[in-house]
This record gives sequence, C-alpha cells and structure tokens, in this order.
Amino acid sequence: HAEPMTFGLKMALYFDEMNRNLERLKKARAIVSVGKASGPVGTYSNIDPFVEEYICKKLGLKAARISTQIVQRDRHAEFLTAVAITGTSLEKFATEFRNLQHTEIGEVEEYFARGQKGSSAMPHKVNPILCERISGLARILRANSHAAMDNMVLWHERDISHSSVERVILPDSTILLDYMLNKFTDIVSKLVIHEDRMLENLNRSKGAVFSGKVLLRLVDKGFTRNEAYDITQRIAFTAKKEAIDFKDALLRDDAARGALGAKEVEEIFDIRHYIKNVDRIFRRVGI
Repeated sequence: HAEPMTFGLKMALYFDEMNRNLERLKKARAIVSVGKASGPVGTYSNIDPFVEEYICKKLGLKAARISTQIVQRDRHAEFLTAVAITGTSLEKFATEFRNLQHTEIGEVEEYFARGQKGSSAMPHKVNPILCERISGLARILRANSHAAMDNMVLWHERDISHSSVERVILPDSTILLDYMLNKFTDIVSKLVIHEDRMLENLNRSKGAVFSGKVLLRLVDKGFTRNEAYDITQRIAFTAKKEAIDFKDALLRDDAARGALGAKEVEEIFDIRHYIKNVDRIFRRVGI
C-alpha cells in the first residue's frame, strides 16, 4: 500500500481527464468538419471554387484550403484517434474499478441487481461485467484508429481503398463510444463504495504507509538520504517480520528514537498531513 490518499482524488483525476477528452473531441470534430468540391484532382477544372464554398457553408462545413479528389484522411485519423483515446480513458477507469473489486481488495464494486448472475458456474461470484465490457470495446476503438491511420496512405490523388474501411470504422467507433460513455455513466452513478474496507486495507500495513514521512524527518535531522532510507527500511522490515506496528518498531530503533521526539513521532503518524491539500486540488480541477 502506498501513501494515504482519498477515493475522491482518484475520481477527480478521472474527471479532469474526461474534460481533456471533451476538448480533444471538440477539436477533432472541427478538424474533420471539412468539405470539398474541387474536381477529380483538386484543380477546380470543371467547377468554380465559389460552388465549393457555397455547398460547404450550406452543410455547416469549412471548405478545404487544398484537396485532391478527397479531403485528406489525416483529419479522419485524428478524429478516430481522439475517439480511441477517450475510449481508452474509460477502459483505464474501468480497469481500476475491476481491480478494486477483487475479493482481496473489495473497496468498490459495480451495482449488482437482485437476480443478476456473475458466473454461470460459480453462483457466489459478483463479476464487474460492465467494466469488463468497456475494457473489451476499447480495444476495437484503438484498432479502428489504427485503420484510420492506414487510410492516410493513398495512391496519387486518391485510390478507393479507404472507402470500404471508413464505412465500418466511422459509424462503429462513434456508436461504440456513445454506448461506452452511457454505460460508464451508469457504472459511476450506481458504484458501491466500501469506505470501511478502504480503511481496513490502509491499516493492514500496520502504519508502514507512513515510512516516507519518517525518511524525510530523519534527513531533516542530519542523516544522509541513504542513511535515513536504510534506517526506515530496517524498521519497516522488522515490523513486517515480527508482525508489529511500524510505529512500535520505530520506537524500538535506537537511531530513530534518538533523532525523533515523541511529538514528532505523533505528527508523522497523523493521516491528516497526507490529505491536507485535497480541497485545494479539487478547486484546481474545478470541483
């Protein structure tokens, strides 16, 4: 277990990432919202540029500054990459929830309706099926974004190899992302959070999670960082081996006890020190 933090910070991190994804999708939509009507190779040999501008304006598009027979496919690749990144963010969040739902951790879990089945063979299991589904679908989005990059490479002023691919990857990717966003919203709105288990897991280290603070305090007292690290590690390993609290092992260690006063020891093990800036981070994120 690492240093103490809050579950709210974890969710704030996801909130901030999704805000970036929103901006990314807006920019990608603008990049791809371009049209052309410039003839077979982009020279306006049989049409006036005014017609292109008129058509694009009617369709709510910008006219491409230059084109061939087609709008260049780097635009579509950027759009589908933004879609894939957003889907991968959802997979990242879903994977964390899946890991936190492990029996050995048990800090959060998907809502499990009465009568729902987790495993057809093991009735006791409660599986995070929606998170697993999101993790699987994100792979399709990434594969489709790769196909969109392949579509950038066309022969001369255009071949038609991209067309068949785009008929699949464009509708599939956008529909899939919409589905994934709706499912993940449902997951979060019904997420079951076990605060008692979070505290229990934190306490399983018997205070070893505070070792970083001990290390820094010993450095403040004049020890080199390597010396302070060795002392702190020795204390942590002793506590683990003897199955005692890290704090008790610290108080038994001559080097640490000689350097740290009783008040300093109490401050080291005050969890409020680790979460004192949480509200500030929330404000910075816009929560």
